[in-house]
Parts: sequence; structure tokens; C-alpha cells
Amino acid sequence: MQFSINKNLTFEQAVEIMFEKLGDWKIMALASCVDNYPMVRNVSCLFYDNKVYFKTDKNFRKTQQLYQNPQVALCWSGVQIEGTAINKGLVVEEEDRKFETLYKKFLWGSYNKYSHEDSEIIIEVTPKFVEIWDTSDDNYAFQIFIHFDTKSIELKQYDKQ
Repeated sequence: MQFSINKNLTFEQAVEIMFEKLGDWKIMALASCVDNYPMVRNVSCLFYDNKVYFKTDKNFRKTQQLYQNPQVALCWSGVQIEGTAINKGLVVEEEDRKFETLYKKFLWGSYNKYSHEDSEIIIEVTPKFVEIWDTSDDNYAFQIFIHFDTKSIELKQYDKQ
């Protein structure tokens, strides 16, 4: 089996692979849970500063869940991110307006339809653990596990030759 990546991958290289796979933005499934009641819904995410950002209405059920339990998971096409979500305040009150600028650039339709200045907040997700599924150049599956707390990684071959 030939890996499409270096088996001596560093933590920084693995994080770079994760953000390269995600690009500038993605629609991701967001999972949260309160009182053993899980919910999954799609959110429009931006990626910068080694974190995940999305906006939501401060009055939505998902937001109320995040206030009670900030532990979340996000998933898109073989990339699963587990982390902690925090409310960064109203989109229009962000000091450098970075989120708003990027959201307008990459997600104009959503920005235009769902922008309510008095209730739209930015949620920042700090990754704690990431699992990436990928395939080698010769079509064998493998996983990259990224542990942000210890700044370590694991590579695991899934398929056997």
C-alpha cells in the first residue's frame, strides 16, 4: 500500500491537511446534545485561525442547546471535528468584521437571506479531536486522528493488502 501522505506526518501538517480538505467554507452537519436528546442540523461554516465558525440566530433551539452543552461535533465528507462551541456575540458587533466579510464573500445567498442584525451571532468551534478518512493513491482507506490537546496525531491503515 502506498500512502498519499507521509507516514511521519507532524501535528501541524495534519492540521493543514484538515483545513485544505475543508477549504474556505462548507455546509457541515452539526451535532449537539442536551439531556440525552441529540440533534443534527446543517450549518454554513467558515474556516480561519485554526477554528470553525458559523452564524445562527441566538433564539434557535440549536443555540439554546449550545448554551447548555457546548460540546459539539461537525462532519463533512470524511472530516469529523469534535470540539467546544462558544458564542462570540452578534455578527455586526465583531470588532474586525472578519466573519461578516468572509461570509458575504463565500456564502452571499445565505448572508442575504438570513441576516438579522439584532439576533445573528457567531459561534466559534475550537477543535479538540479530528478524524479524517482518506484513501491512498492506490485506493486503500486510512484515517488520520488529530489530538489538539496533546498536539499529536495517529495514522491508521484501514484496508489491508
